[in-house]
Amino acid sequence: MFGIGFPELIVILVVALLVFGPAKLPELARSLGRGLAEFRRASSDLRQSLNEAVEEPRIQPSDESAGTSAGGTPEPKADQPPAGEEPGAKPPEPAREGAADAASGPPRDPAGG
Repeated sequence: MFGIGFPELIVILVVALLVFGPAKLPELARSLGRGLAEFRRASSDLRQSLNEAVEEPRIQPSDESAGTSAGGTPEPKADQPPAGEEPGAKPPEPAREGAADAASGPPRDPAGG
């Protein structure tokens, strides 16, 4: 684990016994064990959620997505109006050449009139 062998572990336990005493040592070991278990559980949950987040974009499109555009949004059908428009609403007229001139006054005769 950390390069600690059996002899080093015995020395650490003897020092802990001398520092904390025989009455406090079992309680300390229990608290340390619970803390390590909680840390392992939290790191496992974090690792799992990160793996799920990484795996989500790799989902392959199925046959059900045949009517979707490149962005993954469904394309409107021919009999459906585009999103945000009411059914039966009149489509906007395309811009015509000279539309800006029409707003400035009456139409002019191109023959010199």
